[in-house]
Amino acid sequence: MRKHQHKSNYKEGSLSLIGAVAMGTGVMIGAGIFALTGQVAELAREWFPLAFIIAAMITSASAYSYVKLSNAYPSAGGIAMFLQKAYGKGTATAVFALLMYFSMVINESLVARTFGQYTVQIINTKPNDWFVPALGVAVLIFAFFINIMSNKAIQSISFVMGIAKALGLAVLASGGIYAAQRGVVDTFVQTTDASIVDFLGAVALAVLAFKGFTTITNSGGEIENPRKNVGRAIVISIAICIFIYLLVAAAVGTNLSIQEIVAARDYALAEAAKPAFGQYGLWITVGFAIIATVSGVIASVFAVSRMLAMLTDMELVPHSHFGMPGNIQKHTLVYTIVLAMTLTIFFDLSRIASLGVIFYLVMDIAIHWGVLNYLRKEISANRFILLTAITLDLIVLIAFIVVKVKTDSIVIWTSLAGLFLIITAEKLYLSRKRK
Repeated sequence: MRKHQHKSNYKEGSLSLIGAVAMGTGVMIGAGIFALTGQVAELAREWFPLAFIIAAMITSASAYSYVKLSNAYPSAGGIAMFLQKAYGKGTATAVFALLMYFSMVINESLVARTFGQYTVQIINTKPNDWFVPALGVAVLIFAFFINIMSNKAIQSISFVMGIAKALGLAVLASGGIYAAQRGVVDTFVQTTDASIVDFLGAVALAVLAFKGFTTITNSGGEIENPRKNVGRAIVISIAICIFIYLLVAAAVGTNLSIQEIVAARDYALAEAAKPAFGQYGLWITVGFAIIATVSGVIASVFAVSRMLAMLTDMELVPHSHFGMPGNIQKHTLVYTIVLAMTLTIFFDLSRIASLGVIFYLVMDIAIHWGVLNYLRKEISANRFILLTAITLDLIVLIAFIVVKVKTDSIVIWTSLAGLFLIITAEKLYLSRKRK
């Protein structure tokens, strides 16, 4: 009979500050600028660079709670542990933690499909063909094999890929801005026909581009000197991504019209490279997109599998080995990859991103509310900043829901069904466990 380890195997101090930053930026750049630029532009129109700026401000307000919590309670389960500190070991903690888990898995499928969308730009096949989800599944399988390696190996791979894509994007964007006919100022200062609701909906999507910083909190217990370095890694990651996003937004806006960006919304950066660099620019951009999306999936899978393992250790979710050897952390890695593959196959980029936005913002509000009402004094958090973060999240979430009710109500019904299933399943599981 096979032996199983019933606890997760976390290695304290196995991730450096640089490694944590590489993971955070890996997820953000992979999911954000490549996957979401076109979708944000579709809603915000000419103001899409401004949408990223406001999203950065909202993210900065949100990051305050996570930095405070990470400094006080560094944990390899990150958000799951934070929620338990605020709400106790019960249904609320389990539900909100699972919303974060599913939003991160959704993010993985978003990045995986983005990998497919960019890769087919240099392959003679239709973007809407079966080839896109097949490529997405392939990169998820690759991420699985990387994630069964040691933390040091994952850290090294994330670091090398992170440096390559950050520098590459900065060079490409700078070259695009230099070669463009229109100036940067003209890109950021324009009139638009987008409504305020559509613009705020675009901001909600852009917030999703920054949510990758939360992957750092889910590896907190494995980072060197976590009480200092988790918060530092979050701040540094967000700062790097703000710079890269604005540079790329300027490059896209100076080289393409809004109509062209929307037409190529799933691979807008590849199209933006053509006017400045021609076919070579396309190939180079796709190359960096592949590096960014692969590293983004690797980093996200690393963090989210640990979060689910922590929930299992806390006995807030059921667990079955299904005959697999190894510890819980390895099992949750398998479950995460399989779920991400399923989403990659059956959902398109727009709906994947929309589900991720709703689940993430609901969970984010729960984090701030928990700190405000239960932990504020214990961790010395500022009441005004917490209320600001909650208010901003609510504004963009409501606007996004209104947009989707008008344009794609399936997303709303799917989100409600997901929430209902998570809440019902958790109530049943925990009630039976108490008995």
